Amino acid sequence: MLVVGIAGTTLDAIERDWLQHPSVGGVILFTRNFASREQVTELAADIRTAGPRPQLLCVDQEGGRVQRFRDGFASLPSLDGFGRMHARDANAALALAEEHAWLMASEIRALDIDLSFAPVVDLGRGNRAIGDRAFSSDPEIVAEFTRAYVRGMHAAGMSATLKHFPGHGSVLEDTHYDAATDPRPLDTLREEDLVPFVAGIAAGAEAMMLAHVTYPAVAPEPAGYSPHWINDILRKDMGFRGVVFSDDIGMAAAESAGGVAARIDAHLDAGCDAVLVCAPELVADSLTAMDQRATPRADTLASLFGRGRMDWNALQSDPRHAQAVARVAGDAVA
Repeated sequence: MLVVGIAGTTLDAIERDWLQHPSVGGVILFTRNFASREQVTELAADIRTAGPRPQLLCVDQEGGRVQRFRDGFASLPSLDGFGRMHARDANAALALAEEHAWLMASEIRALDIDLSFAPVVDLGRGNRAIGDRAFSSDPEIVAEFTRAYVRGMHAAGMSATLKHFPGHGSVLEDTHYDAATDPRPLDTLREEDLVPFVAGIAAGAEAMMLAHVTYPAVAPEPAGYSPHWINDILRKDMGFRGVVFSDDIGMAAAESAGGVAARIDAHLDAGCDAVLVCAPELVADSLTAMDQRATPRADTLASLFGRGRMDWNALQSDPRHAQAVARVAGDAVA
């Protein structure tokens, strides 16, 4: 299925038509779609009722520089501060990261948005796109935080998405703008970058987002459209049974597959369950590509819908929220 981006703070007529298409299973929201908490709540409700099937509503609300909704929300620190805190007090850092996850997910669920694509479990080893979005450079420490973060998201009624499989942190290039190649063999990746993903799968993470990175010692194509990475390693060897997302096919590193239709086909044929089409200008061509394919199962993304939502007023009256804001959104994580 496709998870698509829209242009503004309301749905226009063309976007409403997109949501009628049998291959559109979700919408991903960005800062461009946010004017206020009230507006984005209304937008979510409008998306819910605009099509013939439930839409999975998604956002990237990681914290730090990747926090799409800010005004009226807790100011979430970036994940690297937890790694520094871990060196001083590991138990406190893990507890606070779990609370960060609960706070983030609870606020997003209060809008009736299902999923924040989190946590980032890449290693913090200098990648331009990852940077302070990573907990640590140490695989075992990242694995500890992965387990804690998944617990926190689950406690708030949100599924967890591990990204960016099989690890984006150990190459320099930002795949939004450049192709990226990691020459290391699979044995090294298993000992390093894959360690947090193993931990997250064991913790019950329901989804995986793949990296547009090529690992030529393992497979010739980028992981996002590699049958070997998805079917043989992730699903067979690692036992992952959840939903596999591509990263955004509008990123420069995805262009190696060809035009929009070729990117759609490459990712779905390799084993992705859902393809992210974040740029509205690519959606029409993506829908045309999907018209040439079999109609996807309507329940492909059903396991990721949010659970147990509190509305914003109920969340504000829950003492856990104020406590989490006081502990997480401030100078405690440094």
